[in-house]
Amino acid sequence: MTNKKAIATPGRTKEILDKYQFSFKKSLGQNFLVDANILVKMLETAAISKDVNTIEIGPGIGALTEQLAIHSNQVLAFEIDQRLIPILHDTLSDYSNVKVVHQDILKADLPKMMEETFGDDERDVKVIANLPYYITTPILMELLIARLPVQSITVMIQKEVAERMAAHKSTKEYGSLSIAIQYYTEAAVPMIVPSTVFRPQPRVDSAVLHLVMREKPPVDLENEEFFFTVVQASFAQRRKTLRNNLVRHFQGELAKEEIERIFKETEIDGTRRAESLTMEEFATLSNVLWSNTLDYRTV
Repeated sequence: MTNKKAIATPGRTKEILDKYQFSFKKSLGQNFLVDANILVKMLETAAISKDVNTIEIGPGIGALTEQLAIHSNQVLAFEIDQRLIPILHDTLSDYSNVKVVHQDILKADLPKMMEETFGDDERDVKVIANLPYYITTPILMELLIARLPVQSITVMIQKEVAERMAAHKSTKEYGSLSIAIQYYTEAAVPMIVPSTVFRPQPRVDSAVLHLVMREKPPVDLENEEFFFTVVQASFAQRRKTLRNNLVRHFQGELAKEEIERIFKETEIDGTRRAESLTMEEFATLSNVLWSNTLDYRTV
């Protein structure tokens, strides 16, 4: 290890960018953090230690990667921008515990890459990243649906999206995304990060979203995919009642009278709006709807 200044400082970042004459690609949502204190807080939130192996998405010029190399056991980092690979080899040259892969995380065979990098190591694996705004949700949902053997996911993302993902019922942020994220994880937003600590500065503030993977979902479902379909249909038009949204969605499958009967059976008032329902209520509604739409599905 060297006594170089941390990468996440305005001076060092400018020095690296100037050395490689690097120009930001707007299409890749590149914003580099220039405040090392925020990275330290991120690592504290994620409880990163030498007992942990880490996966990073979009290392950029290596600001967060450097801190992970210092504080965790091994680092597996995925970078989609070919221009950043030689820069990372330079900025991280002092660390032998970092593996940088030039690949789109959405196309990577993560279980295989984890096995190749971490081997039979039984340490916890944690994902930590500063994610591009434009692809935050697809990346997180891909990681969650795959049910990878990771203990937690800690990411810097757009503040508004983080608040939606961690939102509770009866708030304006609460929606189908909140339920999808919280079905797989326990979600919290421990820190808001101002736009001023990035180069270039984004137009909106960021937040750290901390997701702890659940051992099992909080609700029992007849069909997981159908549950998410019902949730999305319920929120299709936020100002409409559950009744209106579901009648519209199940048009041709369930008559309005049948949906009314299902509301009575589940003891859920059809005049409520989706944002007032708990995940448990959505699960109850989904399970009863599932059993009543069997005739319309190929089993």
